[in-house]
Amino acid sequence: MMSETQSVMNCDSCGTRCQKFGLHRNGLRRFRCLYCKRTYTEPHKRMLDGYLPDAKVTLALQLLLEGNSIRSTERITSLDRNTIMSLLVRAGERCAALMDAKMRNLPCKRLEMDEIWGFVGKKERNVKEGDGYDVGNVWTFCAIDADTKLVPCFVIGQRDRNTTNAFMQDVASRMANRVQVSTDGFAPYPEAIRRAFGKDVDYGRIIKVYGTYSFGERRYSTSGVVAAPKYVQEGRPDYERISTSYVERLNASTRLFMRRMTRLTLAFSRKYENFGAAMALHFAYYNFCRVHRSLRVTPAMESGITDHIWTIAELLKAA
Repeated sequence: MMSETQSVMNCDSCGTRCQKFGLHRNGLRRFRCLYCKRTYTEPHKRMLDGYLPDAKVTLALQLLLEGNSIRSTERITSLDRNTIMSLLVRAGERCAALMDAKMRNLPCKRLEMDEIWGFVGKKERNVKEGDGYDVGNVWTFCAIDADTKLVPCFVIGQRDRNTTNAFMQDVASRMANRVQVSTDGFAPYPEAIRRAFGKDVDYGRIIKVYGTYSFGERRYSTSGVVAAPKYVQEGRPDYERISTSYVERLNASTRLFMRRMTRLTLAFSRKYENFGAAMALHFAYYNFCRVHRSLRVTPAMESGITDHIWTIAELLKAA
């Protein structure tokens, strides 16, 4: 044992006071027992229960959160890519638990919901018989509070009724009051919202009608919206505020700051576990650490969940 004030350590084997014996390669002090010749490293607890210095861990995660790929982060930090992915998974698991614990009894008033496409391993058209169930298309359903820009939850799965129902049940369980919900024209939304919220919701849909390209030209972007009619589905929503603009902007930020979500790159996820961890880390960082330009505070501060801007170190320690 070593006292922080006296900076001494006693041998665990014979109880003799140890002598300072230089520094370990990670910067920690070493001690040696003069009697039994055992060596010890000073007690320490590193971030994410690893062996890397906290500054190195923070730098690696910061680079990933700002849109760098695993390999570019490897080149900048000189950490092995397997180490970086291990940090990502551990941080993501903790952030998912933190989000689940903190996002409760939320006073949200207007929610916008949408889903964003991604893939793991290979695109759906290239999936072959024998590939795992976790290979191919993957969809992330997310909600955003239009006033505070908070993301209360997200769910990863397929773009089907089961995932939609699970997502809506999760959202409804986190609300403290009646909310107005806006979605696009995805067919399973109305039924899922009725099951999750019952009559205690004001629900409206906005269904965008897109034009078509001439000569069969194929693009990743749409050809432009030619109409966007709104429909009241449940309750009495504010008709003028039926919109999905904020959640679509959130999707754009997700693609910008998550390299694995950027189209036409080689930085896509190879494992479903890594994809989920990256999403959890991204949304936790978005809620607690990144200052929203229009709010000048973080979404968590605007929602009253916290009273200051968190650092990445605080985010991981709180988790």
